[in-house]
Amino acid sequence: MPRPFRFGVNLLSPTSAEEWRAKCRRAEQLGYDVILVPDHLGMPAPFPSLVAAADATERPRVGTFVLNTGFWNPTLLAREVATTDALTGGRLELGLGTGYVPAEHEKAGLPWGSPGERVDHLLRTVEELDRLLGSEEHEPRPAQRPRVPLLIGANGDRMLRITAEHADIAAFTGARTAAGGKLEPLTAGELDERVGRYREFAAGRKEPAEFNLLVQIVELTEDRGAAVRPWLSHLPNLSEEQVLQLPLVLVGTLEEIVEQVLAQRERYGFSYLTVLEPNMEVFAKVVEALRGR
Repeated sequence: MPRPFRFGVNLLSPTSAEEWRAKCRRAEQLGYDVILVPDHLGMPAPFPSLVAAADATERPRVGTFVLNTGFWNPTLLAREVATTDALTGGRLELGLGTGYVPAEHEKAGLPWGSPGERVDHLLRTVEELDRLLGSEEHEPRPAQRPRVPLLIGANGDRMLRITAEHADIAAFTGARTAAGGKLEPLTAGELDERVGRYREFAAGRKEPAEFNLLVQIVELTEDRGAAVRPWLSHLPNLSEEQVLQLPLVLVGTLEEIVEQVLAQRERYGFSYLTVLEPNMEVFAKVVEALRGR
């Protein structure tokens, strides 16, 4: 049986306390299951934002999507995770990634390092969080046991292997990192290969992971081609038809998008979809149509 759908929204814009609470309540009203915050300079700080989101709402879980582990010391991060999980009543989901924007590290005065060094640090972080937060002696203590659910965002082989070994939620970026931190989308076939590679690494798991995909473009329209043409200049290696086939692009009538989401769950296993804040309202129509499926 396919895993039931879950839907998250990644909130990007800093606001006043009142505006933040209203935005989180709106996400809850629209039916989102998870309220998420990224980890970029110039955007809201993740952990206080999630505590405020949980305080303003009743039903949604809250999560990081995703923390740049290069910004974090694992011991200090364990304190943040435990405190946030306790203050949100056990609603936290922890998302981790290696980071992909060198300029943010430079601005923060932190080393960027090689890809291998960034993956090394992520793995050390995961292992230290398991060790510290799994200890009955660690203070503060998280509310959830045996641990806070872990999401890892991955694309390369080594990251997919770590995700298969450690994560409750496998988040497929649907993109590769190019020079300067720019993301280039994977074609549908390339994503097939990446999901297949993950499944090889995860063959020995006792419990299957939940599969997540970050959807970048959402538009309800009768003219799918016209909707994606403004994006073609940003995707010079892809044709209009190839862009329309990208799993992270949901463009068309409500019925077409619902059909695409169902087909992608069947093809790839994506049951947990995340959208960006600008798409929160329009995607809510898809959330409503797929609720309970």
